[in-house]
Amino acid sequence: MLTDSTPHSGAPDHEIESPAEFDRVAATGSLAGYRLQAVDLTDRTATLLELDAAGAVFLGCPMEPAALAHVRAHGAMVFPPVPYLPFDPYRGTLYTPEALYEGLPAGYETTPDARAYEWFQRTRADGDILASMLRSIHDDAVSDALDELLAGERVVGVMGGHAMERGKDAYAGAALLGRTLARSGLTVATGGGPGAMEAANLGAYTAPFGDEVLGEALRTVARAPLFTPSIGDWASAAFAVRERWPDGGPSVGIPTWFYGHEPPNAFASHIAKYFANAVREDGLLARCTAGVIFLPGAAGTVQEIFDNATPNYYGSRGVPTPMVLVNREHWTRDLPTWPLLEALAKDRPMAARIALVDSVDEAPEALARLTASATGR
Repeated sequence: MLTDSTPHSGAPDHEIESPAEFDRVAATGSLAGYRLQAVDLTDRTATLLELDAAGAVFLGCPMEPAALAHVRAHGAMVFPPVPYLPFDPYRGTLYTPEALYEGLPAGYETTPDARAYEWFQRTRADGDILASMLRSIHDDAVSDALDELLAGERVVGVMGGHAMERGKDAYAGAALLGRTLARSGLTVATGGGPGAMEAANLGAYTAPFGDEVLGEALRTVARAPLFTPSIGDWASAAFAVRERWPDGGPSVGIPTWFYGHEPPNAFASHIAKYFANAVREDGLLARCTAGVIFLPGAAGTVQEIFDNATPNYYGSRGVPTPMVLVNREHWTRDLPTWPLLEALAKDRPMAARIALVDSVDEAPEALARLTASATGR
């Protein structure tokens, strides 16, 4: 199960993302080849003046002028911090709910999340190339942090519409699904927004507690059923749950400022928020290595189904991953996505990796069955 201290895996780690990591590497006498991301070095001037910085890259690291001149003179590349931004384009870690909603009691519009959306809307409209570059750097940094977090994890996606209302049976069912998946050892990943996405993250959050906690949490958030008309009231109800039951189970939310009217939910412990929705969408599905469960939704969920089906159809990511669609009437009559998915899968390996079930209660078993089919067990 992922934690905030999940170690990196694969290639040797040449990224420094905290003062503690800097101190450990600095003790060797050389930063050569390292990439330092958003580490405040203003109180480490004496150390920097003694280090070999050839080939090092400093991404948004505040430092004193003497230290800056030294590392540049000795072959380092420096990307300076960008003042007045409501976000850090060089960030080395994912967001937390507390970070995105900082200052919420003063009104949602004062939070970093709202200010980042306002900046995005303004700069996207004026076509500023610097802003475009900063958005790209930010999204790449988020992808890097997400890869580090999820290395070695079995990730299952839960997709569904943002309109699913707190206090309704469908919301409770999605929350039970998230809890069941988390308790089975999977890492739950969602689109990070309201509705079905929030419910699945809430379920994962309550997984370590007794069964009664989820019921109480559902009653608490139902006081603000939707994020309209007040995002502040909606988010505050979620934080009331977090305050009553701190240190809940981990899960991932991957939202986007492209859909700025949809606020991020506060139950994902790790939030990878993007400016570019296309990058976010593909990255979310690509990281769902244990499959995806699709709850009822509208255009966005339909798009996700076929964004996931395409690499399964072509085998571009290897063995097709399981896809479970929930609610037969929705996916065969309301939005007849299943017949097309089934036709695409015919006579291809992905045919054994798709399933349609009537209720959310059936989804975990269907996922397990498709997983066993994929592994030959």
